[in-house]
Amino acid sequence: MKVLYFHQHFVTPKGAGAIRSYALARKLVERGHSVTMVCGSNTTGTTGLEGPFTKGKRNGEVDGIDVIELDLAYSNNDGLLKRAWTFISFALRSIWIALTAKYDLVFATTTPLTAGIPGIFARWLRGKPFVFEVRDLWPELPREMGVITNPVVLWAMGVLEWVSYRSAHRLVGLSPGIVEGIKKRGVPAERIAMVPNGCDLDIFTNLVEPWRPAEVAETDLLAVFAGTHGMANGLDAVLNAAVELKKRGRKEIKFLLIGSGKLKPALMARAARESLDNVVFHDPVTKNKLAGLMRATDIGMQILANVPAFYYGTSPNKFFDYIAAGVPVLNNYPGWLADMIEREQCGYAVPPADPVAFADALVDAADKRSELPEMGKRAKALAMREFDREKMAGQWVDWVIQS
Repeated sequence: MKVLYFHQHFVTPKGAGAIRSYALARKLVERGHSVTMVCGSNTTGTTGLEGPFTKGKRNGEVDGIDVIELDLAYSNNDGLLKRAWTFISFALRSIWIALTAKYDLVFATTTPLTAGIPGIFARWLRGKPFVFEVRDLWPELPREMGVITNPVVLWAMGVLEWVSYRSAHRLVGLSPGIVEGIKKRGVPAERIAMVPNGCDLDIFTNLVEPWRPAEVAETDLLAVFAGTHGMANGLDAVLNAAVELKKRGRKEIKFLLIGSGKLKPALMARAARESLDNVVFHDPVTKNKLAGLMRATDIGMQILANVPAFYYGTSPNKFFDYIAAGVPVLNNYPGWLADMIEREQCGYAVPPADPVAFADALVDAADKRSELPEMGKRAKALAMREFDREKMAGQWVDWVIQS
């Protein structure tokens, strides 16, 4: 089967960023299917293609995947209008590919929500099977975050969401809340499958070389956040906890914020202004480099802004990276991941917007550091039992290609 796969933010393990689409496309190839990946450019990741763009795109094969990269650069640092224009431009150019390319099935994954537009055209104008993967609920999420307030825009997004869901033959949701959100739009349960993000157990092994930044001593308790520094991430919560720990004189507890994003300069400026020498910032790293860091990390921080839509409506890559590496997780918002951490006893679940509770958890970890390896073992066991990427990719392929 020939699969036309649309993911605007596609990256490979050689860059920084989530590699779900790469892993799933590779599984399709392993099963004997052919995949054409249509994507945009990314400032921190890599599509695997090099060389100049010709007429706004470049083509090539990456690990058995045919990649069409459109010359549409995206960065989380871009303003809202620029990002919106990049999303719309990608959707419009993707429509032409969906209407002219040779394929048997079209698959599209968010974000953004506009990713589903070529699938809609493929379904209704060419009669092609369309499978739509939903990674976030729109417009619920931007509405609750206050990012988009214009009622006309929110209405239009709601219409696009409804049309995308109703046009798709089958849908994939990455979390329980996303699946329930799709059902509330009137989609029958039998057309929806939940396939959360997975753990790259082959990457997060004991064979990689451990490392820490020079600012962090071997004797320090190291708590790491690896991901985007944007509005959704609410990383001021980390700095608030750093203030609380500084008041307590717990200099041996260090925070490492690794990644990039629109709010990173403001976070760095605040840390400097408040002399938070217990907070270290680092550029994004590849998955393999992250695996080495995880070997020297005591706590992985799963941080999000206190937005109810996040509680059951997200499936963050970083959480699955942490448990794949066998690292205990500190989670600062309620929902399905907090419930899982408490059930499996593989970390700490603290309430949102509570720097005292956040600091208390890290003090407990520092004071009981000898117990952290057992937490880590339980995290690793959870990763292997329920979220092995290899197994989940196989389940995903079975769902996507069924007739």
